[in-house]
Parts: sequence; structure tokens; C-alpha cells
Amino acid sequence: MYSKVLCCAVYGIDGIAVNVEADIHDGLPTFTMVGYLSSSVKEAGERVRTALKNSGYYLPPKRITINLSPADLKKDGSGFDLPISIAVLMSLGIVPEVDMENTVIIGELSLNGRVNSVPGILPMIHYCYKKGINCCVVPKVNQEEAGLIQGMKVIGVETLQEAVDYIQGMSDVSPYINTNKFIDEDICYNVDFSEIKGQQVLKRGMEIAAAGFHNVLMTGAAGAGKSMIAKRLPTIMPRLTFEESIEVTKIYSINGMLPDSGALIYERPFRSPHHTISNYALIGGGRVPKPGEVSLAHNGVLFLDEIPEFNKNVLEVMRQPLEDRKITISRVNASYVFPADFMLVAAMNPCPCGFYPNMKKCSCSSIQIKRYQGRVSGPLLDRIDMNIEVKPIEYDELFSNGFEENSMSIRERVEAAIKIQRKRYKEDGINFNSQLDGKLIKKYIHLGEKEEKMLEKSFKTMELSARGTHRILKLSRTIADLDGSKEIGEKHLMEALFYRNGIKNKEN
Repeated sequence: MYSKVLCCAVYGIDGIAVNVEADIHDGLPTFTMVGYLSSSVKEAGERVRTALKNSGYYLPPKRITINLSPADLKKDGSGFDLPISIAVLMSLGIVPEVDMENTVIIGELSLNGRVNSVPGILPMIHYCYKKGINCCVVPKVNQEEAGLIQGMKVIGVETLQEAVDYIQGMSDVSPYINTNKFIDEDICYNVDFSEIKGQQVLKRGMEIAAAGFHNVLMTGAAGAGKSMIAKRLPTIMPRLTFEESIEVTKIYSINGMLPDSGALIYERPFRSPHHTISNYALIGGGRVPKPGEVSLAHNGVLFLDEIPEFNKNVLEVMRQPLEDRKITISRVNASYVFPADFMLVAAMNPCPCGFYPNMKKCSCSSIQIKRYQGRVSGPLLDRIDMNIEVKPIEYDELFSNGFEENSMSIRERVEAAIKIQRKRYKEDGINFNSQLDGKLIKKYIHLGEKEEKMLEKSFKTMELSARGTHRILKLSRTIADLDGSKEIGEKHLMEALFYRNGIKNKEN
């Protein structure tokens, strides 16, 4: 007897429908699974047989064939156990055939018949809902995550028997209703900008970076406060929109990194990998590729502390995601695309010992300094919008009782500037000035005669590249937005050149 159940798998950061077909007929007793399966899916046969037995169901000595289609897509993961079990029971006639066209079933089985959690529930349910499927049977521990998709009927089950009873109409399991609303209020952080003494140039630079989602490189002596201010950057960044929150939550769901509650991620990600990280851990990869740190930082901050200490090959693989805001990982049979629209914030010392240009403390030779600074390539530096020199703080500033602006007041200005940008670009599918390409720069950024001459002079004296010039324009547009100005003035362009100029100085 033939039966079919709908399941779903993760492909990149999205779901893809998988049909679980079962056929049982007379013949040599076997349990055969086909459909281009990974080893973890092939093992599902033994889990299903044992879980059915321990749940009180008898498998007759017949030939059982399971097919997971489409056959040209490699299936991986353990979420197929529950749908395979249901398909087998339907083929045996134990579970009567009912209309399952609009129901997707996902879940891993323990040998005792319990249904375990599965990573990637959110992208799978999101995909199914977009395809018109309005009901899902998922592990109970994943029901809150599945319930984030409004309009989807979510049935959370703890055991195989509960799933069978629901399908037979013998269960009083009520659909899960997500009562958690998207938080559009201030998030309470443990850190704040008011804790940073002095460093007004650095604070202003971080405000500009947050307002336009610009990449930043901080260069300064050890202990000047580079790491401290980077960790506080999310406190002044705009709140995640619901769409951005869904994107971030999907990535963390695939990696199995959601909190136990399975709720939406409301805070902008802040990722700070160690300098020993590998290429694959940074950009993603694996036998079945999963997102790396650049994708985990999507819509948030990727902080690389002591950037010259990173392997040069690791740094160079960031060139493409910094430009394209996505990462493509190719395999023999498929290509996976992961989002990587992050703000790169990097920090470095001016020399190996960290004290240059204080020659009383610095013991590095000019060759050592040049070699150390050369670990970060010119093409990568060209993709960084702002280079900020961080000077050591003075004693009087460190212990002063003067007023230090808090994160909330800075974020109000940042969000006002971003509101202007979102309104300006609502027809172009972007949110921030940093996302402007050459065509949109020509459309939205216009300079006056004085500003044009200033930029031309800077182009020649600073020996700017085309990319560097565009980044100055985008940076000046952000500064003008913070100022509430429709036009880019001389002061806006001058400030943009000031924050960009450090990159060229560093290369010389």
C-alpha cells in the first residue's frame, strides 16, 4: 500500500519541501530508504523501526520502501524520522489515510518514541507557509519557534503516539498560539556609552557608523578603549525591524543557537571571533554548508579585535561578502547562499608592542611596524569606510565627573537619521547609505560646486580609488542625515574625509 506525507528540509537559510513516500508490499523483509540521503538520514530506518516497536506498533515481515523526493536534492538531518513513521503507519493501514496536503510533519525520534527538537524549524515553517501550507506537526520544544509565523496552525507533540492520535482525530491537543508580540521597545543592555570617558572623536565616529551601517577600523595604543567602545556599539544601533529579526532568527535556528525559549532574536547580533578562527568558521562551510560568523553577524556587528593577528587568508575571504553582502558556498551538486550584511568593526595596535608612536615605550623597529601594518591588505582596507585613530586617554578625563552622553540619547539621533534613509530608499529595497551602489549614488547623492571641487582635490591628493571615493560620498550622506540636511555641505564632506583619511595615512 502506498502513502505520502509532506516534510521539509533546510536549504541554505530557507526551507524546501520534501515528499516522504512509503510503499509496503509482500517480498523479502527489508526496510529500504532511497532519495540521495546522507548517513544521518539513512540511520533513520533503525530509529523508526525501534521507535514504532516501543510505541506499540508491530511491523509485519514485508518489504518496506521509503523514498524522499526530489531525488536530486541531498537530504540531511534527523527531522525526517517522524514523517517516515507516519507514512509507514498509513501504508500499513494502522493510521487511516486523511487529507495531508496542507500539513507538514517534522521531528526526530528517540528509540522510546519521544519526539526530539530539530534545528532550522523557523526557516522550514516560514517556507511552508509561503507555499500555502497552513498546518504543521512539530516537536513540542520547537512549537514556540514555529509559532512565530502568524497564520500557521502549530501542533506540538512530545511522542509519536501523540502525533498519531492527532492525525486520527483522537487527540484533544490544542494548536499552539504564540502570545509573544514583537518587542518595539528599548532593550536593556548591561553596558552603556556613558561608561566611556573622553574619546569624543571616537564616539562621534561610532555614531556615524551606526547611523549608516559603515565599516570601521580603529587604530590606537593598547588600553585606549577600542574593544570597550566596540562592545557598546549595539546599544546605539537602531532596533531590528520584524523582517530583520526573522532573518537573524532563521540563521541562528539553522545553527541550533536559539535560546531554549525559541523566541525571536530582538537584539542586533554582536560576534567577536578569536583570531585563530578558520576560513570555514568565518564564512561558513562544511559537508552540508552552514552559516559562519559573517552570517551570524547579519544585521549586526562583526568585531575583529587585533585584526593583524588573523590569518591573512581568513581576512581576504571577507572581500566578497563585504562587497556583495552575501556569501555563496558552492558544492558539486548545489550552491548555498547565506546573507552577510554586517557592519565590520576592526581594531588594531599601531605596532606589535602596541605603544607606537610613544618611543619611550615602543621597542619596535620601522621594519617590524611596516610588516605588522602590512598584514591587513590594501584591498581590504579600501572596503572600510572609516579609519579612526584612538589616542590614549588622559588622567583628568579618566577620573573626571563630567557629563558623558548615554546610549539612549545617541540612539535617538541614529534612529532619526535611519528613518530618513528608509524613507528615501523605500522603493530601492535598501535601508542604509552604506548599501548604495554606483547607480543609486548617482541617483541620490549630488554635490554643489564647492563640494565637487573639494572632492576632486581630495581624489588627487589622497590618491583615492573609485571605491574609496564612493565610500566618502556615502559617509558624507550619512553625516548630512544626522545633521538633518537634505544637501551634502562642505562640513559634511570635510568630516567624511577626516574619518576616511586615516586609511591612506596608514598605507604610507
